[in-house]
Amino acid sequence: MVRTLSDHWPEYLCEAFGLALFMVSAALFAALLEHPTSPVRHALPDPVSRRALMGVAMGLTGILNVYSPWGRRSGCHLNPAVTLTFACLGKVAWRDAVPYIVAQFIGGTLGLAAAGAALGQTLAHPSVGWVATTPGPRGAGVAFVAEACISFGLMTLVLCAGNSRRTAPLTGVFVGLLIALYITFEAPLSGMSMNPARTLASAWPAQAWTGLWIYFTAPALGMGAAALTYRMIPGLRAVACAKLHHDTVTRCIFRCSFQPQQNGHV
Repeated sequence: MVRTLSDHWPEYLCEAFGLALFMVSAALFAALLEHPTSPVRHALPDPVSRRALMGVAMGLTGILNVYSPWGRRSGCHLNPAVTLTFACLGKVAWRDAVPYIVAQFIGGTLGLAAAGAALGQTLAHPSVGWVATTPGPRGAGVAFVAEACISFGLMTLVLCAGNSRRTAPLTGVFVGLLIALYITFEAPLSGMSMNPARTLASAWPAQAWTGLWIYFTAPALGMGAAALTYRMIPGLRAVACAKLHHDTVTRCIFRCSFQPQQNGHV
């Protein structure tokens, strides 16, 4: 375990940085679109239009992360539920999964703290609310089912697209598009998290603990169900790797057959 930490710390750092960037982006765009003094908020009184723009912004942030140097290095999980699912599939060693999950929680928390330092009371305003994810007006039960379903959909997409030679290079694009759709249409039900680290990062400063259990259970259950379903379908059982995007020069610390070129990075 000690040797793994000393060898693989760049991947852990990349995971923390990727989720920190995602949280900073979420905070900035939420403030721009939702704060009552924002000109964008006045120009777009329709909440669906604002959610659509938020979806585009976060989808593009997700795509940037997947294809960035840090995303290619770590595999761009940025989500404890994703890492846990790949660990259960045998594609991530537990000695890497645990530091990955710890790094994700730290990165999300530090990212939102940085955004808070930059935005001050703008981020704390009730209309922005530290971009906290809480159950919608239909209640915790609906939020739980919604979170489980969207998490099932995300992992199904990652597994199906990522394990096809034709679509694997586009996995990050598909994920970004799905995030945009989820934020536009599903967010009123659960806040659209799918990510325990993302939810906890916002819940802490906002003191928004309502339904926190949902965001720690539903994503893992939904993604686990997706992985189980995928492995049960003949012809779709193979899982190549836990990375969302492989290039030809960046090392992979996961349990796959990929090896970088000899002149590539290690």
